[in-house]
Amino acid sequence: MDTAERLRCGSQAGAPCMRTMPKKRGKHAEMGMEMQVQSKRAKVETDCSPSVMDFESPESLFASLISPIKPEVFFKEYWEEKPLLVQRNNPLLAAYYQSLFQLSDLKELCSQGLYYGRDINICRCVNGKKKVLNKEGKVNYAQLKKDFDQKKATMQFHQPQRFKEELWKIQEKLECYFGSLVGSNVYITPQGSQGLPPHYDDVEVFILQLEGEKHWRLYKPTVHLAREYNVESEDRIGNPTHEFVLKPGDLLYFPRGTIHQADTPPGIPYSTHVTISTYQNNSWGDFLLDAIPGLVFSTAKEDVALRTSIPRKLLMQVDIADSTKKLSSILRMLADRLENTGELRSSDMRKDFIMNRLPPCLGCDSDSLTPGGKVPKLDSKIRLQFRDHAVITVEPDQENSDEIRKEMVYVYHSLKNRRETHMMGTEDDDTGSEEGAAQQTPHGLRFPLSYLDALKQIWSGSTVSVKELKLTSAEEKENLALALWTECLIEVF
Repeated sequence: MDTAERLRCGSQAGAPCMRTMPKKRGKHAEMGMEMQVQSKRAKVETDCSPSVMDFESPESLFASLISPIKPEVFFKEYWEEKPLLVQRNNPLLAAYYQSLFQLSDLKELCSQGLYYGRDINICRCVNGKKKVLNKEGKVNYAQLKKDFDQKKATMQFHQPQRFKEELWKIQEKLECYFGSLVGSNVYITPQGSQGLPPHYDDVEVFILQLEGEKHWRLYKPTVHLAREYNVESEDRIGNPTHEFVLKPGDLLYFPRGTIHQADTPPGIPYSTHVTISTYQNNSWGDFLLDAIPGLVFSTAKEDVALRTSIPRKLLMQVDIADSTKKLSSILRMLADRLENTGELRSSDMRKDFIMNRLPPCLGCDSDSLTPGGKVPKLDSKIRLQFRDHAVITVEPDQENSDEIRKEMVYVYHSLKNRRETHMMGTEDDDTGSEEGAAQQTPHGLRFPLSYLDALKQIWSGSTVSVKELKLTSAEEKENLALALWTECLIEVF
């Protein structure tokens, strides 16, 4: 199962549960009071200076999303550390968030064809467990609403950015900002009901309250920065560290591993919120698993220590203490090499991200993805565009099956990715095997290793003359510029 599929299945954040309880007093009071003070400060500042989403850049979008908290404060004090509650008692913000998704949107989308399991889950928390009430096949809105009203079931809508342009715009910018996949789920829960049991996730979670109210309880993690989704029993999690009610326009953030549950209080017809999640399998450990094989491969070409044989029968031994010492010395040598060269290349993680992320949200300006205007010549000036949607990797030649493969430079991009399949994996792909396989092949270009310095020139972001590219011949310079222009990766002046 690839990263996109795991994020779709694992991002269960946004559960619902009981009624607003009295404020806690006791060993968790200090943490609870800290959050109350923070939320009051955020609320006062927001009342004075209402925020709207700013799509000028990925940075401005994220800043407006968590406003009035400054990004530098957020990453210093909250990111991977503790929850953040921003309460915005402002009708303008409430109205804006409601445009992201509403119950009425789900009714319209059902008429276009949604399927149980793939697009919609109907679930309810029963005796501390998630009970799935899905029917088979295509979703019928009348039946969906019947389960919602009579069975008090939560509607969990997977990856609404596939259908709602407003969420596409937000998540595409956030993927640029984080350099990581960003998924979402919408949860619509009727009054006096809870959809999911207490649990924790393996993603960083941002909750936007869209309609109604949702009562939340957060608990101290049992696994800090968890790498998997897990349900926790009520008798194990103890008392909540934080407890509050989200209203339209409010935002909640909590780190992966934070145990949580939530419910729609009695008297509130229903609650709608969207859970935006990111940073699944995006740790230093994941990066090392991806990058270390390349470091070992390149070092073994130059250092005989990595080419000497392991001891006889090592693979059959139980006690390998002596060999462990030898391996430790090799690892220290690799660390020294890394520090001296500064080269640690990641290829699979980069490809996975670029291959599965959203394409640029251009609205009606789709012509921007068609090569046009001036064709680059030797005297042309060019500049990289869609910088956040393209990566350069150095890896063995994929088109050469020889045992000894030369290293090549690959430029991968997401300009031709399909929004309709974002975060949906391939297991339930209805588009056909050929098209599904095409979605798993990164779009991009392949160049000899000698082109790396010229590509770095272009990736610097500044305008560069084609004739000044660091290549040996005029033909190579023109060919590089033309190849990037054909993929809509450069502007020509």
